[in-house]
Amino acid sequence: MQINLIVVGKTQEKFLINGEAEYHKRLKRYISFKKIEIPDLKQAKKLTENQIKTEEGKLILDKINPSGLVVLLDDKGKMHTSMQFSKWIQAKMNRGYKHITFIVGGAYGFSEDVYRAADEQMSLSKMTFSHQMIRLFFTEQVYRAFTILRNEPYHHE
Repeated sequence: MQINLIVVGKTQEKFLINGEAEYHKRLKRYISFKKIEIPDLKQAKKLTENQIKTEEGKLILDKINPSGLVVLLDDKGKMHTSMQFSKWIQAKMNRGYKHITFIVGGAYGFSEDVYRAADEQMSLSKMTFSHQMIRLFFTEQVYRAFTILRNEPYHHE
């Protein structure tokens, strides 16, 4: 299975970069995992929030694999425990999905076109986190899900 994580902008903090790299390395044992960075828009300060979402949306849509499942990481989405998320991933693999693309939007969220292109929305928490932190948290949860599926000792109930 291939899991893609599309993100808007680069991670700036070294501790977050190092954390992401650690989980990317660990995930190689289980799946193909790829982070796809959409560059920050040039001269975004001259654009409205809607214009930013629209332009970022076009760039996001260009990176989506149309044959796979598309899931927005969005505060309006369904929340899962780690155990539920691992079962969700297993169910998607059982249904034959070869590609799952998760998307972290920019500071203002997603355009309507991106919402329409998505198959599902998932929320990681009721709390708000920086978009850079979500990348690390999500990558760790994907790793945790695969350790749960393999009955490895990483996750404790």
